[in-house]
Amino acid sequence: MFKGSDIGIDLGTATVLVFVKGKGVVINEPAVVAVDTNTRSVLAIGEEARRMIGRTPGNIVATRPLREGVIADFDMTQKMLEYFILRALGKRRLVRPRIMVCVPSGVTPVEWRAVRDAAERAGGMNITVIEEPVAAALGAGIDITKPEGSLVVDIGGGTTDVAILSLGGIVLADSVRVGGDRFDDALIRYMKQQYNLLIGERTAEEMKLRIGVAYPGVRNETMDVRGRDLLSGLPKTITVSSMETLEAFSEPLNAIVALLRSVLEHCPPELAADIMDKGIILTGGGALVCGLDKLLAEITQVPVLLAEDPITCVARGTGRALEILDQLKGMTIFDEPRRESSRHR
Repeated sequence: MFKGSDIGIDLGTATVLVFVKGKGVVINEPAVVAVDTNTRSVLAIGEEARRMIGRTPGNIVATRPLREGVIADFDMTQKMLEYFILRALGKRRLVRPRIMVCVPSGVTPVEWRAVRDAAERAGGMNITVIEEPVAAALGAGIDITKPEGSLVVDIGGGTTDVAILSLGGIVLADSVRVGGDRFDDALIRYMKQQYNLLIGERTAEEMKLRIGVAYPGVRNETMDVRGRDLLSGLPKTITVSSMETLEAFSEPLNAIVALLRSVLEHCPPELAADIMDKGIILTGGGALVCGLDKLLAEITQVPVLLAEDPITCVARGTGRALEILDQLKGMTIFDEPRRESSRHR
């Protein structure tokens, strides 16, 4: 039975989302922690910490405790989870919540246990781990318990997961550690190589959202980008167009396309027919890169549908999974990491 204090957490590389039954997604904040390096004490978490990136004195570091979908700093991840759980539950914090937390489909057993341990030490009990493509499909409104094939592409901050689901379980899945952050990194490299201009993470993310494109012709805009000239060392402004971002994005886009093609090539024919009829479901914050759905549809010749509110899709899916947990437990692995041999490579 899904209890009022039970919560679902999308523990992402870029963003942490927390779902509480009856309230929906109550927290949607950057996965950033600001730490005083002298005392190792936490100064800020979430949006407040994100505003400090690139603007802190030497003894304060604003860092992301997760990298490429997995925990890079266990202690900071635990403190971040404690903070968000306390905010989500408020006065009900006296009761230890049951927690469902998402992991990418390609995590190793060590990475899987790190996520589970961090959630447990943050104050949860009966920790349940669900793979992100399963949660994404549920959040997109797909009934994965039916004997029909569904293909989900979940593009997060640090990873992209591609999975074919049927009868409540993952038939084929693979992931690549390429996501929204890699698009930001690509823009930073492009500006450095083309214009000798050094820009920060926040500027790159703003470029991605305002003028970024993954397909030619879907947007034709320009943006004044400010940074530091690497030759003179002085501040400088460069006007960048949407088409330039398409060139910059070539590497991460090629990695996502290659992953999707690889999974489709190994898809059983009966499920392939279902996918042709139903289309590919695109979820995650990275799915909002303008024109990405058109690019994937053109390359695969399969309709690509953008899920409603793709950013919160995985978090909402954890809530749905908790409601039907008894149905899913017999069909989908939750309580132990997926074995290497059961995943397509």
